[in-house]
Amino acid sequence: MPGAVEIIGALPEWDIPTGFRVTPVVGWIEPPLELSLDSFEVAEVFEVPLAFFLDAANYERHSDEINGRKRNYYATPYEGRNIWGATAGMLHTLYRMLHSEG
Repeated sequence: MPGAVEIIGALPEWDIPTGFRVTPVVGWIEPPLELSLDSFEVAEVFEVPLAFFLDAANYERHSDEINGRKRNYYATPYEGRNIWGATAGMLHTLYRMLHSEG
């Protein structure tokens, strides 16, 4: 499947609370697509229109205190699902990058 992905670019690296550093990569895939999921890493796969993530009104700012440390994060609810934390933050970065080019 790697040959099915057209790499568009990368977003800035993210240091996430679990200690990993993640480099988000943006790519384009033409349907149909057959996925093979790692159930330890992925609970569910669903589609969200790109236009949804490109609307600033769909991002909420939240904060929690974990182990005595305040953490701020984004969340973006979509059709009963809650996309939050690093994933929502990466999507918000993509939104900001695309809007700054306009």
